[in-house]
Amino acid sequence: MNVDFTADAWRTSLATLAGYGAILLVMFVILFLVPYAVVSAL
Repeated sequence: MNVDFTADAWRTSLATLAGYGAILLVMFVILFLVPYAVVSAL
């Protein structure tokens, strides 16, 4: 039985990295850009 598991492994790793990247991007916006916008508006 010749089954190639590498495609699923690559897809899973890329999805994991994309998920972490999205979370980090949201945290960056909330922690830095939102306060910067609030302070700049004052």
